[in-house]
Amino acid sequence: METTKKNTILREGFLVKRGHLVHNWKPRWFVLMPDKLLYYKYKGGKRDSCQRGKILLKDCAITCPFLEYDNRPLVFRLQTKNATEHFLEACSREERDDWAADITAAADKLRTGGGGDESGQTDPAGSHFHDINLSKVLDSMYDVHSGITLTNHVEQGSTYSNCFSGSAMVDWLVFMQLTLTRTEAVTLASALLEEGFLKTVGLKSVEALRTGGEQFLDDSTALYSFAENFKKRGTVKAETSLAAVELSGKVIKRGYLLKQGHKRKNWKVRLFVLRSEPAFLHYYDPTKDDVTPVGGFSLRGCLVSALDDNGVPSGVKGNIQGNLFKIITQSDVHYFIQAPTRQQKMDWIDAIREQI
Repeated sequence: METTKKNTILREGFLVKRGHLVHNWKPRWFVLMPDKLLYYKYKGGKRDSCQRGKILLKDCAITCPFLEYDNRPLVFRLQTKNATEHFLEACSREERDDWAADITAAADKLRTGGGGDESGQTDPAGSHFHDINLSKVLDSMYDVHSGITLTNHVEQGSTYSNCFSGSAMVDWLVFMQLTLTRTEAVTLASALLEEGFLKTVGLKSVEALRTGGEQFLDDSTALYSFAENFKKRGTVKAETSLAAVELSGKVIKRGYLLKQGHKRKNWKVRLFVLRSEPAFLHYYDPTKDDVTPVGGFSLRGCLVSALDDNGVPSGVKGNIQGNLFKIITQSDVHYFIQAPTRQQKMDWIDAIREQI
């Protein structure tokens, strides 16, 4: 009976989390349980079955609102029993306050009733890291005298040059005292891989990344190399700015949804904002701290419709979760959007139809 209670889902949805290693922001799917807060990554258009982290709620403290980020007013902070800080951003003030209230209620129950999971207080990001600069780590890896050694490897008959194994990378990070343990080294190497500083080479590392398991392998047969385009990282903002009138309407609805890209057809979490008078739907990149939408369109003359979750509709790519809907603009641009739940899909469709 106790197990059933602990496995009860109190709340779930998207929040944007600040990383421990590198202070970037990434959308994650959070699941609130009676004694812990779990989070997952969305791989393509589907939630990863592999848990990415766990925040234990026993004796944690919640600060809401947390106003130290000028450009992120919707952040709240969780501080665990061992003083590890987690910064989470919601899509609206209502969502932020509801999440904070539910987490506080769960923590209060643990405080008065005892119990809870005592098996560690932090997520895999590790609490020993402090403001590690990934660019500096990369510079150290390139150092002629003390950097990581590049060698040739043979895997299943194919020769790969100028690369290194996962275990060699972990050995080097620990030897250079950039991390204290091999587990922390894997976390740091995973961050380098996720940020595009490193790339997978050969079948084993490529397959590990594709299947969504451990991101970086501490393995002598898993191969990696420097990414050729790491110096080109960053995004170039469009020169044309949105007309102020587009953003002047009253905000009707806000929320995190998944959007399929027009060119690469990949799925990314975006913050959607629906406005009226004039009726526009804009979407923002939640990893950025600016207030400029990455896209948007007028709802005048648009068509919006729900898509059947049985099978993959025409025009949709990837391993999708479901709860799809489509918007066709007056200029015949097709937007494929995925909501986290069926109810949210219907709510968005109804809200958009009211503005058309």
